[in-house]
Amino acid sequence: MSESRIPETAARDDVFLLAGKAYRSRLLVGSGKYRDLEETRRATEASGAEIVTVAIRRTNIGQTPGEPNLLDVLPPDKYTILPNTAMCYTADDAVRTCRLARELLDGHDLVKLEVLADPKTLYPDLVETYKAAEILVKDGFKVMVYTNDDPIAAKRLEEMGCVAVMPLAAPIGSGLGIRNPYNILTIVENAKVPILVDAGVGTASDATIAMELGCDGVLMNTAIAGARDPVLMASAMRKAIEAGREAFRAGRIPRKRFASASSPLDGTFF
Repeated sequence: MSESRIPETAARDDVFLLAGKAYRSRLLVGSGKYRDLEETRRATEASGAEIVTVAIRRTNIGQTPGEPNLLDVLPPDKYTILPNTAMCYTADDAVRTCRLARELLDGHDLVKLEVLADPKTLYPDLVETYKAAEILVKDGFKVMVYTNDDPIAAKRLEEMGCVAVMPLAAPIGSGLGIRNPYNILTIVENAKVPILVDAGVGTASDATIAMELGCDGVLMNTAIAGARDPVLMASAMRKAIEAGREAFRAGRIPRKRFASASSPLDGTFF
């Protein structure tokens, strides 16, 4: 096999496993904040994402007949629809929302759980998140869970049976990038389920850093939908995820304080 074929083959074999299903793309995208459904469709296609998260409380996927339906532009036979519990502040509300989504999507059981503490920070309420996760796992849901970047909380959620843990990089929609990379690294190193950065990504370099840390994927919405050109940003994010993943697999050189010549002097003639 020629060297030119190696990267392509490696990328083809590097699938992302989530709840027993294989995906090629490690970029998960949201469906909110776009100008219209056409822009949603175009940006999603440009991102290459196969999993699209949907805020059940804010998005019509059939519960409001006669209004534009997101599933008309992002059909479930093309994308894995990931219902989320955005804007839920109690475990009861989150559980109720997941059950509604399962009914609307004909028994679909993969959900993204987020239980928020307050509307200003949109940080997770861990106590309510634990309650909701326990109920949903027992009820047969495959739970991907939003949490803070606390390694202890992440491990506890994994042990409760969540199929993926999704620590924030920074507050939702802030665009601040990864504020605590060593926390994320610790979570990744101790995990036996996929770890995906969720919230805080602002631009392509943020996504690349997340992947270089060893995260299995990144979920984002505002970073794409809020960009001046969402479709172009979606394309940039796709490339950033791929580059970060390849760099992680390749293995970066150690950081050194002083220079190291690209052309070693040993064995040279003067």
